[in-house]
Amino acid sequence: MDDRDLYAGLVRLHLLHHAAEAPIYGQSMIDELAHHGYQLSPGTLYPILHGLEKKGYLTSTQIQAGKMNRRFYRITPLGRRALTGAKRKVQELFGELFHENTKAKHP
Repeated sequence: MDDRDLYAGLVRLHLLHHAAEAPIYGQSMIDELAHHGYQLSPGTLYPILHGLEKKGYLTSTQIQAGKMNRRFYRITPLGRRALTGAKRKVQELFGELFHENTKAKHP
């Protein structure tokens, strides 16, 4: 069974999180996500970044770095608001997932 579709939202949140700390670029995020067990190819990651940009969560700028052009992504105010809201929802979900014995029963 392939569970990758379950993690798609987590990858997006991870990208927003890092973009909130500092500008990010694709290969650096492929490497960062690999440290967390996500194996993303450029063909998977770049459409995600472009989608976040299209929704207004990220903005990008192409910068010449030596002989390479690199596209850096920064979080937007809309992206920061979305990340803040998502953190609350993730915290609540993780509370339920990892503290099942201590949570109040829902009616």
